[in-house]
Amino acid sequence: MKILINGINAGLRFSAAHIIPAHETCGCIHGHSYFVDIEIKGEKEGEYNFVVDFKIIKSIVKELCYSLDHRLLIPIYNDKMDFKGMDKDDLSIESFLKHDSIQFKIEDKVYTIPKDDCVLLPLKYSSAESLSEYFVEKLYDALKNHKNIKSISACVNEGIGQGAMFTKNL
Repeated sequence: MKILINGINAGLRFSAAHIIPAHETCGCIHGHSYFVDIEIKGEKEGEYNFVVDFKIIKSIVKELCYSLDHRLLIPIYNDKMDFKGMDKDDLSIESFLKHDSIQFKIEDKVYTIPKDDCVLLPLKYSSAESLSEYFVEKLYDALKNHKNIKSISACVNEGIGQGAMFTKNL
């Protein structure tokens, strides 16, 4: 059995800025109005014979969208970004906690952004491809106790007709 949640119709959306360091066109800070589609395959179970209750999935994904909304998405593991005052070999989300702003350099450009305006992501890129994997991993963590699930997919769309889907088979 497969369940589908259409991100546009379900309100699974966020607007955010990001940068793909050193990319020809996406190397400047720019933004998208994202929406997230979800697909989960598994066996029906429980009192109501659900794969997973839609309300549970939408709640998890809406919270993730809210955490990214109106922020600059910063992938901390990108080797083209040099973070001021940070040990490149020991980067983690926690290592940024003592800083009020995020300072980084990409080639000749230097950025200083208030930390409250950013979301630090444990990713190499903030591309739709990487964000789709991020959403799947967060859903997987939240749904570990649902042993009936066979796969989780998320499609992060940068607009209508343009998105990337990642699937994790369990």
